[in-house]
Amino acid sequence: MEQEIYFCTTDDNVKIAYATVGSGPPLVKAANWLNHLEYDWKSPIWRYLFEELARNQHVVRYDERGNGLSDWNVDNISFNAFVDDLESVVDALGLDRFPVLGISQGGPVAIAYAVRHPEKVSHLVLFGSYARGWNKRGGSSETLELRHAEAALIRLGWGQENPAFRQLWTTLFFPDGDPEVTHGFNEMQRVSASPEMASRIFEVLGEIDVVDLLPKLNVPTLVLHCRGDEVVPFEEGRRFASLIPGSRFVPLEGRNHIPLKNEPAFEQLLEEMRRFLGREIVSPFDAGPPAQVKNCPKCGRNYPDISLNFCLEDGTKLAMAAGPIFRAPKSEGQVSTQILPSGNTDETSK
Repeated sequence: MEQEIYFCTTDDNVKIAYATVGSGPPLVKAANWLNHLEYDWKSPIWRYLFEELARNQHVVRYDERGNGLSDWNVDNISFNAFVDDLESVVDALGLDRFPVLGISQGGPVAIAYAVRHPEKVSHLVLFGSYARGWNKRGGSSETLELRHAEAALIRLGWGQENPAFRQLWTTLFFPDGDPEVTHGFNEMQRVSASPEMASRIFEVLGEIDVVDLLPKLNVPTLVLHCRGDEVVPFEEGRRFASLIPGSRFVPLEGRNHIPLKNEPAFEQLLEEMRRFLGREIVSPFDAGPPAQVKNCPKCGRNYPDISLNFCLEDGTKLAMAAGPIFRAPKSEGQVSTQILPSGNTDETSK
């Protein structure tokens, strides 16, 4: 299973890298702090989750502005710009209706997008997420001072070859991580963003507040949160879920901010998503032969036999059986990529 990486351009002329993998109805993952499409795909933290989700779904991921394979040297780093990045990826792919997965920071971005485009979002899955950034949650003055100190440390120590500073974040995000996970998250921090961009994004996250948007949501929503999460406190997740009309809240046992393959929370997350979205997560050992591919007699596009889509004589697209239509990208096209320790996608070979 291999991902394909593409680029699209936002209205303010920022190049956004996005990747697709798997077959079936689409699932769009909103970006979180921080990402790198190529590195995450090989990471012991993310790769198992992405592979499982892609067993029978066409998973869409992207690097938001300022990090990963997207443009790094960007003037506009703001919450609204992050929502615009998601919007640009969806528009480039021509997606009609789809569920959105928001992990951590991706949650408020997914919510803002769902309020902006209620006709497009079929479901929201929000994990380890929040409605209020770290600077909006109140708490003690000591806690806020600590967060501001962390922002200063990011500016000074991010990307250093010495992993001592990065280890601080790794321990916070993955207190139960093994040496492979520890090394993987340390390295992700080094390659994902410059110190300046990592700090600017961190400051923006602190000011996020989508509480007023929550009552406006009119979409089935599943909220999951690990009880021992130290990055986003469990109580913030519980409060978050209580303000979303009709949402279902599922506590998970665990301390890691992102569940790892070897812990029960990982399997429970997959099972809850499968049940909520009505999609079977297919094991590679249980999967049958590849689905037969047929052509739409009107437009000539290929679609899997399990989800046939045909165009009517007037050009209207009719989706039969499983899920909505997934159209090929209409942006700049596919490119090959390499992991860049610094800079932006200008060095990416096309």
